[in-house]
Amino acid sequence: MSAGTSNESEKQRNLTAGIEANISVMNRELPVDRCFDIIFRCFEAGGRKACLYGIDGFIKDDTLLRIMQGIMNLKPENLPKTPEAFLNKLIPYGEASVAMTVEEVTQSVFMGMSCIFVDGYTGCFVIDCRTYPARSVDEPMKEKVLRGSRDGFVETIVFNTALIRRRIRDVHLITEITQLGDASKTDIAICYMDDRVDHQLLTKIKERIKSITVDALTMNQESLAECLYPGKWFNPFPKFKYTERPDTTAAHILEGNIVILVDNSPSAMILPSSVFDILEEADDYYFPPITGTYLRLSRTLITFMAMLLTPLWLLLMQNTHWIPEWLSFIQIKDEINIPIIFQLLILELAIDGLRLASLNTPSMLTTPLSVIAALVIGEFSVNSGWFNSETMLYMAFVALSNYTQSSFELGYAIKFIRIILLILTAIFNLWGFIAGVALMLGCIVFNKTIAGKSYIYPLIPFSWRELKRRLFRIRLEHR
Repeated sequence: MSAGTSNESEKQRNLTAGIEANISVMNRELPVDRCFDIIFRCFEAGGRKACLYGIDGFIKDDTLLRIMQGIMNLKPENLPKTPEAFLNKLIPYGEASVAMTVEEVTQSVFMGMSCIFVDGYTGCFVIDCRTYPARSVDEPMKEKVLRGSRDGFVETIVFNTALIRRRIRDVHLITEITQLGDASKTDIAICYMDDRVDHQLLTKIKERIKSITVDALTMNQESLAECLYPGKWFNPFPKFKYTERPDTTAAHILEGNIVILVDNSPSAMILPSSVFDILEEADDYYFPPITGTYLRLSRTLITFMAMLLTPLWLLLMQNTHWIPEWLSFIQIKDEINIPIIFQLLILELAIDGLRLASLNTPSMLTTPLSVIAALVIGEFSVNSGWFNSETMLYMAFVALSNYTQSSFELGYAIKFIRIILLILTAIFNLWGFIAGVALMLGCIVFNKTIAGKSYIYPLIPFSWRELKRRLFRIRLEHR
């Protein structure tokens, strides 16, 4: 392509003062004739031809009606001379601007804004009187609390930033927005406290987001997370903390963390996040320090027990002569028809099967499903000889312990490590158990946050002051 042709193509992308030329260009860009939800209407403004573009379902009808009435009732002698004067005098709405290129108008239309062309004015008047279909800000199903606020994020990014702003009324709270995805143009908001954030990390995150080239964020935040942290996919422990609670998000922002919100996703991505951050929950802070400390320590202890209990029990069952007399009751009394390792692995899959079944079961059938699962898998499977009652007991504890913390990612990381531990222990006995524990510690110790820091700080590098704050619920200090 020659330089002259390139310049001519570039000029065609700029809007002109002639409305017919602008309509011709926009009707080529927007599939007006084939999409019933794209609004295109011509009218008169002060004796001049004008037109409106928008998306049906995104426009606040009453707001746009009032603006249109003012423009359509305009007399020719009162027409302002410049687009800026027209905008200031005739569009009494806070979020309005003038777009000068076809790309700006096209993107604004698909984002739900109303775009008005008026003959004789260079540019397009963009009015942000949009509204998105949204559900109520109910409490998240996964992160319920016994005490505290009962609101939660929704799929509309503007509502989510408003829930954070409601809790942090500070001039240092910055919410920057950008778009990602060649086709989706998904809105992404980056929230942080300007006087507390690590600006080096913030710059690094912004540069990574700008360098991402994708067609669409089909999986919302998971797609963004995989692009932000592409390496070490084999380590199952999560690099980010996700939450649907505005109070938890606001607390992390005040601690200097960075929060990323993605439109169409009801959760916030918090970074950098260590394993201690992921283990924390809102209930730790809604109760007095002694109760919050107990909840935190018990949750941490149960998490480690869920990882090590069944592999350790399998090791003892393979070496019954190691069991002391006072622990002899843990041995299996009945006949073992299926090897213990296969019983444990089958139950690991069965638990996930029940979880998936409960997610896809209509709410009115959840009680019958629970009864059937309890009878068939609980009692009948033991009586039929498939499973021993001791195996069912320990796996029931493991299944329940997965619900003591809210992070799905951490729960499945623990599950994967536990399965590897079981297989290594079954094959190599004691040395397999030791190798599995070493692998688990390696996955945790050598893991890094997105900031490049230790995943288990303040253990490595050690800081007693910070470790005390992580393990114990400290009373809030007055400034």
